[in-house]
Amino acid sequence: MSEAPETPELPKTPETDPIPEADRRESAAGREALAFVAAVAGWVVPGLGHLILRKWGRALVFFGSVAALALVGLYMRGNVFKPDTGDIFGTLGFLADAGSGVFYFVSHSLQKAGPDISRAAGDYGTRMFAAAGVLNLLCVLDAHEIAQGRKG
Repeated sequence: MSEAPETPELPKTPETDPIPEADRRESAAGREALAFVAAVAGWVVPGLGHLILRKWGRALVFFGSVAALALVGLYMRGNVFKPDTGDIFGTLGFLADAGSGVFYFVSHSLQKAGPDISRAAGDYGTRMFAAAGVLNLLCVLDAHEIAQGRKG
């Protein structure tokens, strides 16, 4: 079988380029805005950034995964760090926990009895809740990359 010969690509000039440069800049600015909105929405509510991008399956899986980790961590009475801990490990714990978005903000109302880190279950719960936050931050990065057009 013989292959068709390649046609040389013409240099892009205003006459041969179907997309003018001004439209490319507007398109890039639109992608930046969409990426920002998807990232913030995905942080606040896990999976919402993917929902905005019409990635239904990913949105459902990411919301379910983050919700399961966060709720199990709270059920096990893990510690949810506050922002004013004053020590570097407490600050890192707060950043990980805050990554879970809405689950962080409602955690204090869901966990009326407070943390119980005197038992192993409470210690594991602390780690599960932090894992939910870190997973959600990875999901936010994924939504941002999809909106930028760097990932499919």
